[in-house]
Amino acid sequence: MPVRRPDRLVLVAGTATDVGKTWVAATVARELRRLGTAVAARKPVQSFDPGPEPTDAEVLGEATGEDPEQVCPSHRWYPLAMAPPMAAAALGRPPFSIGDLTDELRWPRAVEVGLVEGVGGPRSPLASDGDTVDVARVLGPDLILLVADAGLGTINATRLSAGAFGTARVLVVLNRFDGADGLHRGNRSWLRDRCGLVVTLVEDLAPRLRERIGAANRPAGPD
Repeated sequence: MPVRRPDRLVLVAGTATDVGKTWVAATVARELRRLGTAVAARKPVQSFDPGPEPTDAEVLGEATGEDPEQVCPSHRWYPLAMAPPMAAAALGRPPFSIGDLTDELRWPRAVEVGLVEGVGGPRSPLASDGDTVDVARVLGPDLILLVADAGLGTINATRLSAGAFGTARVLVVLNRFDGADGLHRGNRSWLRDRCGLVVTLVEDLAPRLRERIGAANRPAGPD
């Protein structure tokens, strides 16, 4: 029987492939653990190019102190660099649905923050019948961390990606941000001031999440 969901469920998405969402998720997990927060990570499915580089599940497992096969079940590892349902088909393995993936999520007890990482961009195929937007619809996360590159093209990619999640709470994380780069600073200001998005940097992310957890767990005061 699945253990109840974490106190706070955070879905980690990216504006595209290779924007660094696994690195961001692992970084924030390590920092949350350092701050004394119980955290676990889940990657419902992963496809990858076999080689010496660690898989996303291995990176996340190292960050949270979990076995990689707890992060992503071994039967959901597809050693082929395609979208997971395409990789499954090419490898001759059975198709799977968003419901299959979400039903397989298991959490340890007393987890304050659970991170669930998607694949590619919001509309990249995650299963035979859906994508990361569909995972968000099923799981109803408390927050979506949308990882975006800080450079050229990020305004369009970020606006389209954030819009795909509808009314869900989205926190944009600008990865690879260089404060000395005028374009990076301009992109952050445009997304924040003109688009109304909540934008943060990787180094500010863990304290921000921890603050939200504290506020959520704080007992209500007298009326």
